[in-house]
This record gives sequence, C-alpha cells and structure tokens, in this order.
Amino acid sequence: MATTVCVDGIGLAACINENLNAEMGRLDDLALSVNTFWLLFGAVLVFFMQSGFAFLEVGCVQRKNQKNILIKNVFDASIGALAWYVAGYGIAFGYDSYVKTGDTNGFIGTTGYFLAGSTFRGGDVSDEDLGYTWANWLFQWAFAATCATIVSGAVMERISFGCYLIYAVTLTGFIYPIMVHMTWSAGGWMSAFREDFLLSRCGVVDFAGSGVVHMTGGVAALVGAVMVGPRAGRFGPSGEVRALPQLSWVYQAIGTLFLWFGWYGFNGVSTLLITGKGLVAAKVMINSTLSGAIGGLSSTLVALLMNGYIDPAAANNGILSGFVAITGPSGVVQPEGALLIGFIAGLIYQGASNLLLKLRIDDVVNAAPVHLFCGMWGMFAVGLLAEEHNYGRAYYEDRADICCGAFYGCGGNQLAAQIVFILVNLAWTGVTSAIMFTVAKYTVGLRVSKEVEEMGMDSSKHGGLADYAHTEGNKSLDNSRNGLFPVGADEIHVGSAVA
Repeated sequence: MATTVCVDGIGLAACINENLNAEMGRLDDLALSVNTFWLLFGAVLVFFMQSGFAFLEVGCVQRKNQKNILIKNVFDASIGALAWYVAGYGIAFGYDSYVKTGDTNGFIGTTGYFLAGSTFRGGDVSDEDLGYTWANWLFQWAFAATCATIVSGAVMERISFGCYLIYAVTLTGFIYPIMVHMTWSAGGWMSAFREDFLLSRCGVVDFAGSGVVHMTGGVAALVGAVMVGPRAGRFGPSGEVRALPQLSWVYQAIGTLFLWFGWYGFNGVSTLLITGKGLVAAKVMINSTLSGAIGGLSSTLVALLMNGYIDPAAANNGILSGFVAITGPSGVVQPEGALLIGFIAGLIYQGASNLLLKLRIDDVVNAAPVHLFCGMWGMFAVGLLAEEHNYGRAYYEDRADICCGAFYGCGGNQLAAQIVFILVNLAWTGVTSAIMFTVAKYTVGLRVSKEVEEMGMDSSKHGGLADYAHTEGNKSLDNSRNGLFPVGADEIHVGSAVA
C-alpha cells in the first residue's frame, strides 16, 4: 500500500491516521516474515540433528550392520515426512474445540491433514500468515522425525525391516502426534497454551520436548528393546554383560557434537517467535549449553569412580542426557537451575544405564536412559525450578505467580500438572508401543533369524558389507571380516554405548 501525501486542511488527521495504519500493517507483515524465517531456520537445525543420530548410531554398531542402520536413519526422515503429511500434523495441531468449551475430546485434531483446508490453502488469511503456518509444519516435522530416530538406535542389529517400517509409521503418524496434541496444541486437555480449562490451573510446561519428544521416543525404545530381546552374545548364560564390537569412537564424538549444534534449534527456536522473544531465546540456548556441559562432566565423574577410567561414552551420553533434561524446562528456569538439572541428569543416566544391564535389557545406544529417564527428570524439574519471571516471559504473566516451581514458593500446581503428564505419557506410549510391536511380531516378525543376525544385515539385506572393496584383478576383497584385516582389527570393544 502506497503512502498518501497529506496536506493541510480538512482531512489531515484522517490522512495521517491512514498512513500510520499502513505503516503498522507493513511492520506486522515484516514481523511475520521474520518469525517465519526463524521457524525455517530452526527446522534446518533440528533436521541436521539426523546427521548426529546417524553418526552416533553407525559408530555404535558392529561393522556388519553399517548399511542397515544408515538406511533406517535416512528412512526416519522420509517416512516421517509422509506420515506427518498424511495424518501427523492434523492429529497434532488440527482444530479441537476443547480450547473453547473444555468438554470435547482434547486428544486429536480435526483439520490440517494432507496440508489441506483453509489452514494451509488460503481463505481470508494473508500470505504472511500462511507462510508462518507452512514454516511451522516443517519445524514440527523435524521434531517428529527425531522421535522415531530415538527408537531405531535402541533396537538395531536384530530388528526386522518390516517391524522397523511398522513402528516408524505408527510412531510418527499416530502415537507421537497424540502426545503433541494433548500437550502443545491449544485444544489439548493438558496444554498450557490457552486461558481456560487448564490442568491444575496451569497446564503442562514442556518448552521444547523433554516429555513430548524425548520421553515418548524413550518409552517406545524401551518397550521395543524388551520385546525384541538382546542381541546374540550380549549377555552370558549367568547374566554377565559381554562387550560387543562397535565401529568408531570418532563417529560417536562427531555425532554428539552435531547433536549439540542442532539442539540450539531444537530448544532455542521453540520460542516459535523471535520478535519480542529475543531474551527468552538467548536464555534458552544458554541454559541448554550449561545443562549439557555439566551433564557430560557429572556422568564422566561417576563412570570414573565406578570403572577407574575416563569413559568417552559416559561423556557423550552425559552431554546428551543434560540436553534432554533441559529441553522441557529451558524456557522457565534460571542458569543455576539449568546446572542442577544437567548435573542430576548425568547421574540419572549412569544409574538407568546400569539398571538396564542388570535387567538384561539390550538398549544398544542407551536410548532409554538418555531420553526416557532424563526426559522424565526434566519434566519433573519444571514443577520444582520454574522461575516466576521466566515463566511469565515464556508463557503467560498473569498466572506466573501460581505456575512457577515449588522451590520458588508457588505451591504445587505446576508440579501436579507435570506429574500427570509423566503418568499419561508412560501409559499412552507404553501401551500403544506394546500393541504396535505385538502386531509386528505376529505379522512381519520382530527380529531377523539367527543366521541373518550372525551374518550381519548388510550382507543378507543390503547387498554386501559396507566397507570399500579393493579390487585385485577380477577378485574383490573387502577389508573386514574375511578380507584385508583380521576380525575386529579396527573395531572398538566397550561395555556401554552412546545414545
């Protein structure tokens, strides 16, 4: 809209007012464009975390299963995109009249499927508004893909490809979106993003997904690891833990650093806006940094005291545990709270990891200790450590005095909401995951045969070992099990793994 040239006389005030309104409209459009870019920027950072997961997981597998876990990491994003397009986004963020009435489902959305309807295709909505909605679709898809990848690391090296396809589709297209809707959609019955009909007068605070993303993925990973069973040779006849070869410490360290990098998008961009939210975004990123850093140190210290040496796996997993735990509270705690959360997360990781081994549960990358147990701690910590002013900036000022943490004198309203969420997530994800893996068991089968597992899935399913071949005349030699190097010559043998 062009600016009108105003002249003295009758109508001067109206002309000035018209120009001011036009300028305000342009500023609003600019703010929307900036916020749209913020979400697109975040989506790219979160999607980059798939590279981190790929490095971590391929670093933890035996050489004979490299191709198998890499294709599953690629498929997590591909299958997740289609499942999110068809149903995931609509279930998660579609309209639900609970936001207005409080007496409808509060569990599932009814619009936004297939990127269709007025939500995405126009009506009276401006292009700038539509652009923001499309950017949010992409940002939320990157989160859904992350949830599926958590599971793949726990059950790798023995799960059947058919079972993988079933859980990848079901998790990203149904189980995870329901948790999103209940917690993050304005229509969800546990949501904090509205003014009325709030659980425990506050709703659940999960700023970036300690519970919605990480707990959900961690519960599904634990159920899968239990039902699929341990890898051949992981435990001895008396229950003793046996180390299996892993491919590369280098890949594990690179993967950890890639995830650290991507987490700034995962947590920081979960402000969903940057205009007016710069302080919140900066605090979130700093809180995340502090929690991840001290989580790595506390986990390493415990491992040193237990084992007598500095364990790289303890450092890597401790860092991830600190990030997982701070993801939910990152927008509402102070830096000292973030340090406490990360420190305890490193301890929880070590305890949970050793507990699973005692129970003879083979979680290859320690997905459950990192994502389930530390995600659960992060959700609980919100109810203790949410600070009033931070809560007001990240959520709503008018209820900050009743929804901050119990340690800040606000009572137990927020803590009660967080506990309800933890119980609901354990029940919903646990039961649906058990059903999902049971269906897979009696249809496509949960795990590969003993012969395939012993041979390795690269040879039996993916055209041969992943190692580069050395051609000598017409003879091709691979440089692993039966080739140029002796068995295990370039593999690492450890008792713990990275998630």
